[in-house]
Amino acid sequence: MTRRTRKLIGAFVIMIFVVVYALVAMALAQARFVQEASGIAQGLIYAGLGMGWIIPIMPLITWMERPDPDEA
Repeated sequence: MTRRTRKLIGAFVIMIFVVVYALVAMALAQARFVQEASGIAQGLIYAGLGMGWIIPIMPLITWMERPDPDEA
């Protein structure tokens, strides 16, 4: 599979993942335990939810950027 094809597939997967992740993060942000937490705890939760999508996406980005076998 060429790098160009991997990037196309990866772009679609990332878009779908981000939409689903955003919906889940919004649901978690409105959860009772978050609403009842202190202001500092809420800030940390929101920051964690905002940055949490990066870790699951990194293996996909690494796969997308892998060089083609004929380039090596």
